[in-house]
Amino acid sequence: MTAVSLLPYTPKLIVDAHLDLAYNVLGWGRNYRRSAHWNRRREVGLAVERENGQCCVGLPDLIRGRVGIVFGTIFAEPSQRRSAHSPLTYRDEREAHALGMAQLDFYRRWADEEPHIRLIGSRRDLSEVIGGWGLVLTPSGELQPRLEARAPAIHPLGIVPLMEGADPILEPKELERWVERGLRIVGPAWHRTRYSAGSDEPGGLTKLGRALLDVIAELDVILDVSHMAHRALFEALDTFEGRFVIASHSNPHRIVPEERHVPDRAIEAIAERGGVIGIVLFNKFLKRGWDAGSKKHEVTLDDVVRAIDHVCQVTGSADHVGIGSDFDGGLGAQHIPWELDSSRDLWKIGAMLLQHGFSTQDVDKIMGGNWLRVLHAALQ
Repeated sequence: MTAVSLLPYTPKLIVDAHLDLAYNVLGWGRNYRRSAHWNRRREVGLAVERENGQCCVGLPDLIRGRVGIVFGTIFAEPSQRRSAHSPLTYRDEREAHALGMAQLDFYRRWADEEPHIRLIGSRRDLSEVIGGWGLVLTPSGELQPRLEARAPAIHPLGIVPLMEGADPILEPKELERWVERGLRIVGPAWHRTRYSAGSDEPGGLTKLGRALLDVIAELDVILDVSHMAHRALFEALDTFEGRFVIASHSNPHRIVPEERHVPDRAIEAIAERGGVIGIVLFNKFLKRGWDAGSKKHEVTLDDVVRAIDHVCQVTGSADHVGIGSDFDGGLGAQHIPWELDSSRDLWKIGAMLLQHGFSTQDVDKIMGGNWLRVLHAALQ
């Protein structure tokens, strides 16, 4: 398959709303201080390559690709769901809590030890990370160059902690402790949790889940509805009284009609609340019928644009869609669109959007501006 000639596009700043960084470091031993290709060479023939795919993420790839902010997950897998080699599994909420806290502590420790890493817990933190790229965020949510001519000494990677599957929260009121330690986004479900039905396990919110949503609203935390089963998803959208709702990594159900994806009615509801849907760059989620036996080149950036454009058509603008790659979250380089190899290549999505007639202003929103708008409003 020949390479596509893309229109020139240099992103101001890319935001990736879903990366399992702590899980991969603590569970699989990946060294994200090094590049994706360095990890791939090290992992040839190992369980991590078989189970999680060829590494797509590394700090050098993120920085060189102008990925300046990511939502770093706190994730552990229920033991009854575990695959043959899956690390970081739990049998009960106590074990889930310990695994979750270890991952949050990893992010805090990484920020202390690595000059490029910053944890984002406040609006000031957000501004400092953006400033580290020589940019400022205007009141209208646009990125503009800073007035001072001096180039930043170091380009930072800002990490916003996001919990994927809320079982590590022992009880709803304990969320306050997590927030004090830096958690800013909570997704109640992965598969089924004590709080919500989830992917491949239909059902609604539990009584405990409804109580958790009340605490999320009270603390002004961002609610992430990705992975919620459809009944639970619509219950949350109908009853959640908080200000901020997102789907960090969810694709349109209309394109791939599986429970894992969000129906148009949910896309509309998220947009009505000012939220954003992050498109997952997993071939299986981008093209109906693609599976592990299919070829990488059968899915291209045209399919990514189709998913993005669908959200734009449903919501009536480019204000409610972004990127939530889920790279290294059970999918590797062999499972993502043909033109993409690592986080360094995310800019190509913006270039392909331009190729399809999107304006530069809308492309900048999709590649990061929409997520920045939500963060600026949600953080104190």
